[in-house]
Amino acid sequence: MSITLAIVEDLDEVREGLEQFISLNPEFVVQDTYKTAEEALHEIPRQKPDIVIMDISLPGMSGIECIRQIKNKVPQTQFMMFTVYENDEKVFEALKAGASGYLLKNTGLVQMIEALKELHTGGSPMSSNIARKLVTVFRGQDTNAPPVEALSNRENEILQLLSKGLLYKEIAEQLSISTGTVRQHIHKIYEKLHVQNRTEAINKAFGKN
Repeated sequence: MSITLAIVEDLDEVREGLEQFISLNPEFVVQDTYKTAEEALHEIPRQKPDIVIMDISLPGMSGIECIRQIKNKVPQTQFMMFTVYENDEKVFEALKAGASGYLLKNTGLVQMIEALKELHTGGSPMSSNIARKLVTVFRGQDTNAPPVEALSNRENEILQLLSKGLLYKEIAEQLSISTGTVRQHIHKIYEKLHVQNRTEAINKAFGKN
């Protein structure tokens, strides 16, 4: 079954480029695209796509405010921020609003496809420097945080790589294991830490008590 998407982006070349590239992949179907948050606010609850790729800076209502208003109406829909903003305030505001992924617009299109697949299977893909920002804040600048006692050595190793923003596929390549094995380890990490996603896991593992 195809993964359905909607794209909210006011720049024609970016919106059309994303739609064309994603549509080349048989696993995805782009249901619709929108230039404004107001359009998306009206149509997305009706379409109920699996994933929404959302820009932050839109004419009128921002992408973050759009997610804040719409998230409860489409609880199964995952929101991926796709933006030029990488300042802490925007990142945390987007995640608090309900976004599950955060990619910068300099992300390669191939990496974007991998990130969308990861998001659909319960991951929280982020550009590496965004993930580092989160880790820095949660660790309180302590870059030598000890391993989490509840986790095995391998799980701690994977959590460290997750915190650097690596995708499941990249972690698998680095550790010479399958993507499926990485997914299993991450499921156990989330289970042991009693969290739902990458952001919560990083917070729980490296955050200040």
